[in-house]
Amino acid sequence: MASTLPDPDPDAYTHHPASARSGTGGSRTPERSGGIEAHGIDHIPDADRRGRPRELFSVWAAANVNYLSLVVGGALVLMGLSLWQAMAVIVVGNLFWLLTGLLAIPGPVAGAPSEVITRALYGVLGNRVNNAVTGWMISVCYFALNLAAAATAAFSLVARTGLPVNSAVKAVVVVLIAAVTLTISVYGHSAIVRLYAPITLALTAVFAVVAVAVVRHTDFGYVPDRPLTGSALWATVLAGVALIASGPLSYTTSADFSRYLPRTASARAVAGWTALGGYLPGVLVCGLGAFAATAVDMNDPESSLQALLPGWFRPLFLLALVLGTVALNALTAYSAGLALQAVGIRIRRSLSALVDGTVSVCLTLYALLVSDFLDTVGNVLQLTVVLLGPSTAVYATDIVLRRNRYDGIALGDESRTGPFWYTGGFNWAGVLALASGVAVSALCVDTVYTGPVAAALGGVDLALPTGLVVSSAAYALLTRRIHVTA
Repeated sequence: MASTLPDPDPDAYTHHPASARSGTGGSRTPERSGGIEAHGIDHIPDADRRGRPRELFSVWAAANVNYLSLVVGGALVLMGLSLWQAMAVIVVGNLFWLLTGLLAIPGPVAGAPSEVITRALYGVLGNRVNNAVTGWMISVCYFALNLAAAATAAFSLVARTGLPVNSAVKAVVVVLIAAVTLTISVYGHSAIVRLYAPITLALTAVFAVVAVAVVRHTDFGYVPDRPLTGSALWATVLAGVALIASGPLSYTTSADFSRYLPRTASARAVAGWTALGGYLPGVLVCGLGAFAATAVDMNDPESSLQALLPGWFRPLFLLALVLGTVALNALTAYSAGLALQAVGIRIRRSLSALVDGTVSVCLTLYALLVSDFLDTVGNVLQLTVVLLGPSTAVYATDIVLRRNRYDGIALGDESRTGPFWYTGGFNWAGVLALASGVAVSALCVDTVYTGPVAAALGGVDLALPTGLVVSSAAYALLTRRIHVTA
């Protein structure tokens, strides 16, 4: 089946010199040691490659020891699940990090970020639309949600100083956290790799203390007063899996952080360290949130968890919540900046990250000052699955069909004569597969609205599995049909 995919360049899978053409919005200048990353969405030449796949573990681990994971884990119990039902959902939902790992393996081969690699799926123009919606827009929404989570913890730190936590102070705190986050993002890949190993160690130490305190108060036999049964239970379980899975599914951009590895890096190691770095903290921190929900009110997790901790340790806990979310958001902002370039806007990566941050700060202030934070988190995370599930499935299917053979330099060619212009700039196999998956998923969703299929099933939300299966199958079939008959 892989042979049916277009390969118009006879040298597509061979080495290209570093002096070859680069993509839009980038630079052929190597990344300056200790300075701002020079590369944008352009191809990374072999001379600039470095590192080992195991470095990816700390990148993803630091990003997933965060406040939002605690909130989501606690939310499962608030939704009506028993403790062990919630833990089963957490274990299953975090298995979607395997897909994140799979999506990371084209990075070293192509030497390009995901935002460019997906031109192979949708065509040059189709991919601009894809990056605008599933790349830039969703990344900015996640940045805002995570920023709101970090700010909530920071407000408590401010309150401990005796300052009034009014709207003006909240706005200043949000801007300061965003500034630190964007600084890491602007300095880029090298800064992320260097900083995230010590951040992972620091966060692990803090959360180990939190875990001891929480486990001491956990009701391991917790069952809600009115246990869920039948369709209500299945509806809640599936909604919970979608809620957990929305985290790893949001990283269709995992190749952004593996593209600097040497092209000879083991695909299995790249996928494994990426998936493990997300999975372990995902299970442990979400699980900690579920444990805590059996002992305290997780409608206000930050204040409730502090009640379980020694007084001297509470500021460290709050700082860890902020630090973990900053680490997560720096990755999100980094990818959002690349997505803005891949849309076709001629802008430096560092400046595009600042644009993304400005938009996210505005959304964050709305989430904190106008909307209900927990409702916003739940609705956004579950609704994005309608887009992210099919998008991930099409990308993963393409990697399997091509056997991970991508030419980063050819992918950088946006001309009408380039190999990925396809028909009028669109690869209709990818476009139609994504559209069909999103359409079916939208019919099955039950979150801010109830789709007709979900209504017929009594509120059982099948948006995630149907979106994955339909889009993957459609892409495989359409790819074979279009390129066999072309």
